[in-house]
Amino acid sequence: MKKAYFFAFLMVGLQLASSATPNSEGDGTSSIKARATALTRTVAEKARLDEGQYLRLKQLNTQMLTEMDELKSRLAGDPAALDQRMADAQAKYEADLMGLLRPNQIALYQQARTSMTALGQTNH
Repeated sequence: MKKAYFFAFLMVGLQLASSATPNSEGDGTSSIKARATALTRTVAEKARLDEGQYLRLKQLNTQMLTEMDELKSRLAGDPAALDQRMADAQAKYEADLMGLLRPNQIALYQQARTSMTALGQTNH
């Protein structure tokens, strides 16, 4: 449940960041890139990533956000299927992210996620 709150909180933050970023291309590609960059910076700050990890994480975030947008478009009429596929995509993202981080970075990331989740829960 905490992961769901964290992910929802993270996605809302990304939506706010992307709405504040001008979209000169007028398509979803630049929006996804801006959201991926914002998400990558947030995680990089929390987990203290090196440059190589930063680049791999940005690619992972871009893939995840693209997949999420595609799922929302394709499955808009089937909320149950959308929820299931989003949960699957989130689990895959988390597994890929954990494979990217070193043990000390995982601890930092999980600590930051817990504090962000706690902040999100106090508002409900």
